[in-house]
Amino acid sequence: QEEKGFMWHIAYPVENSNERLVVATTRPETLLGDVAVMVNPEDARYQHLIGQRVHLPLCERLIPVIADAYVDKDFGTGVVKVTPAHDANDFAVGVRHQLPQINIFNLDASVNDQAPKAYQGLDRFKAREQIVQDLKEAGLLVEVKAHTLMVPRCERTGQIIEPMLTDQWFVAMTEKSQLDPTGLSIAEKAIRAVESGEVRFVPENWVNTYNQWMKNIQDWCISRQLWWGHQIPAWYDTEGRFVVAGNEKEAQDKFYEIHGIESAVLKQDEDCLDTWFSSWLWPFEVFKGYSNPGNEDVQYYYPTNTLVTAPEIIFFWVARMIVAGLEYEKNIPFKDVYFTGIVRDELGKKMSKSLGNSPDLLLLIDKYGADAIRFGILISSPAGNDLLFDVKEESTLKQGSFFINKLWNALKLVKMWEARQSPEMAADAGNEFAMDWFNNRLIEASAEVEKAMQQFKLSEALKTIYSLIWDDFCSWYLEWVKPGFEQPISTAVYQKTVANFESLMQLLHPFMPFVTEEIYHLLNQQADDLTIKQLPSLTATADSKIIHQGLLLKEVITAIRESRNKNLLKPKETIELYLQTDQESVYTRIQNILCKQVNATSLGFVNTAVNNASVINIEKDKFYVVTNKEVDKDGLKADLLKDLAHQQGFLVSVEKKLGNEKFVANAKPDVLEMEQKKKADALARIKAIEESLAAL
Repeated sequence: QEEKGFMWHIAYPVENSNERLVVATTRPETLLGDVAVMVNPEDARYQHLIGQRVHLPLCERLIPVIADAYVDKDFGTGVVKVTPAHDANDFAVGVRHQLPQINIFNLDASVNDQAPKAYQGLDRFKAREQIVQDLKEAGLLVEVKAHTLMVPRCERTGQIIEPMLTDQWFVAMTEKSQLDPTGLSIAEKAIRAVESGEVRFVPENWVNTYNQWMKNIQDWCISRQLWWGHQIPAWYDTEGRFVVAGNEKEAQDKFYEIHGIESAVLKQDEDCLDTWFSSWLWPFEVFKGYSNPGNEDVQYYYPTNTLVTAPEIIFFWVARMIVAGLEYEKNIPFKDVYFTGIVRDELGKKMSKSLGNSPDLLLLIDKYGADAIRFGILISSPAGNDLLFDVKEESTLKQGSFFINKLWNALKLVKMWEARQSPEMAADAGNEFAMDWFNNRLIEASAEVEKAMQQFKLSEALKTIYSLIWDDFCSWYLEWVKPGFEQPISTAVYQKTVANFESLMQLLHPFMPFVTEEIYHLLNQQADDLTIKQLPSLTATADSKIIHQGLLLKEVITAIRESRNKNLLKPKETIELYLQTDQESVYTRIQNILCKQVNATSLGFVNTAVNNASVINIEKDKFYVVTNKEVDKDGLKADLLKDLAHQQGFLVSVEKKLGNEKFVANAKPDVLEMEQKKKADALARIKAIEESLAAL
């Protein structure tokens, strides 16, 4: 915390000289543990003193003057004291310059016997008062200035934290193993596992963060001064000698073997293992892989497939699980690591309770339901990237809620047909096509979902399923197979529709588990639950011809409906439909559906233009819509001219691309073929529109 304090300027007399080096410090009590004073090597004021010694105030010790670029020449007096046992930066300096480390505090923050007797036993702040007073009396306190400083405080107790050196247990991360045949350190083996792709990170850019940690790794301090956790398995005798063992009996045996002391009075280390040190065993010890090596469970389940986690613990957990797996199981713990993104508010700030920009999730669940929340987050969460969540709008949650309503309405519609089944009734050609088309769409979409899931593109997978259910199943398929008012439905069609619905619920289940499970059981008497049901393997491939036929049918229906709206035809008013095409067989299977969907009395095939009809151009085909209303030729001509201008503009852009020698030379064959097909289709459409205009 930023707090107001003081900066004490203390004089350190130079040995055999009248000069004094003035040090500025915010913690005068720590001078009892000083082992050097330090200046910047480029500071001209002090270069003549580098290598000499100064008297440590209030202590009967001489300490060296050293030079290090760490010192800021412009801060304070440009001279700093070095106390390696009580400051992290000073500790690093001490290691560089091979300085001793003098710890002047007991664990209760009182001064220990390393300090002069006058201060031993005093609390650190009492010692500060006494030291400042003694410096004054000795004429070594130059001045005291008000100073704003950052004070480290414990978040739980509010007490000022006192840095100090203590004995801790470490794991040697970079030491080469004498026992491992690879001769690599445990850190190097973990780096190799990720760099080789044996362990895959998604998104891949997190590999850089992993390497940055692992390639600059230090030995891992694994002991913690806590009252909970796994106790350090080390036993000490009264002289401080220790052994590491699995239990006290084993420790006694080891003590006798090493020190020749039988029945020694031993005490187990009171420290606990770092939480991450316990957690790094998780992938295999959850199956007793360490405590019961090679058991059936660990052989079956280890390594796991995928770890889903947050990127901020790449080093703390992910890296360490890889290290432990390679060390103890001689194998990676998982094949894929998927890093989730961070949920941010509309301004891009990370959501947190402390900032007050995070909604109460339980209240959102009460308002929209858990499935709608899951949908809203997943649909807007690109693979591993952060996602923006608008707390005010909650638009994606509303979208999830609307989707759930759509599912319930679809269920209600299908269940209405249950009592109207007719086993004797055969499916007509239209129903046969609808079932065939949707079966192929289901195969196609399932393959897309599988591919997206393999690449951890969860939002893309959900978007595919969402479109398949909302558009293809609800908006088209159910309309195509829907029986007339109070008319029967073929049992075969009904059962296939229910089976399709069940397949969709299984596909959607990982994303929205609650509503899908409920609908699945309401559709039929089920012998299993979706939550444990395996997705069927993808063995079949979708028939592209049927898929295209379905797209064509949707396009024709949409275009004719738009034409009906332009001509102000009411839904109940019928039309006559004529088609001029060279692919009559394509439309034979779908004509029943087409007529039903656009309320046409019939579909006739013709070779010439039909008089007094609205003309609709779909690819190379021309549809003629005949009504009992007079055709607005001027309006129709305007629409055709507009469409012609669009097609001509499109043709120009395609021809420009095909006329580019560089593009033609470098384009892949399939890309070139696609552009040439675009040109051919545009020419055919232009020809059809021109013929329609001529007929007018």
